[in-house]
Amino acid sequence: MTMQFSVESWSPEYGTAADATQMEDTGSSVDVGIERAIADWKPITPSPPVRCPASILFVDGVRRIDASVWITAANVTRAGVCASVAAGSVLCTPGSAVLHDVEVVRGLFVGPAVAAEAIDIGAHGSYELFPCRGDTPEDLYLGIHQQMTLLEGKIAAEHEVELVVFDGPLRGRNDEHSVGYVKTQHVQYLPTDLQPVLGHLQPGQRTPLFLISGSSMNRYSWYLRLPGPRSQPLSGMVRCELTAVGSVCNAVERADTITATLPRFASEPHKDPRAPQNLYPIAGLEHQLRHRLGDSLFLERVLRRAAGGQRSE
Repeated sequence: MTMQFSVESWSPEYGTAADATQMEDTGSSVDVGIERAIADWKPITPSPPVRCPASILFVDGVRRIDASVWITAANVTRAGVCASVAAGSVLCTPGSAVLHDVEVVRGLFVGPAVAAEAIDIGAHGSYELFPCRGDTPEDLYLGIHQQMTLLEGKIAAEHEVELVVFDGPLRGRNDEHSVGYVKTQHVQYLPTDLQPVLGHLQPGQRTPLFLISGSSMNRYSWYLRLPGPRSQPLSGMVRCELTAVGSVCNAVERADTITATLPRFASEPHKDPRAPQNLYPIAGLEHQLRHRLGDSLFLERVLRRAAGGQRSE
């Protein structure tokens, strides 16, 4: 047989939308028979009429390490990072999309054994102290990520809307109006014999629901294909998840509503290098958030100046 290959539609700098080398089996328990029996698994088209939500809040966050630092206190030196985190939202109603609630937090992330304090950078504010569970790079990055998640949740809680779309997994959020929108597929939740169903999905179709049971929370989830060019079997594929609260029938109804709603916001390749998964409201919000983080080189110089001022005192 002649080998076939395809070229990923995403720009290489963003990795891939579906990386087969990282799609390892998850350690969570997955029940694929909650909506359809395994023998009946096939693409689902939401049955009309499906009323799309009149108010949708898209929530996203970004983070950036501004500088790696060494903290010395009581003759003990430990590694840390100074990082900037931003989160915000875009409120979409019929005919409009409005940027809301952008917040920026700058933090010094260090392990618990370090007797550190906030770093004052004068007129530019300060890096607040955020102790992490350890001082390994993984622990520090997790601390930054957790701060971003908290900021996203705070922003979402300030609005009363029909649907909140979080860019990424739910990460413990259990509001019944929220959906986690996962645009990069690094974990394979379906057993091998059901994975071909993904390749048969047409734009606007979804898989049957499956239940992911984990240590932090249980989630109803499904895969959805967005409209756009199809260069390989998983092109345009995203995974959505809801908190597993309420009946399966209610979850199916919500999944149909979300499946009918999200394709309206799919981006196009000539406008976004991560099309169609990087939805237009999220792409615009991400651009604004990165702008609000400020200039990383400038902040690094400010931090170096502050560190030099401490040594000269």
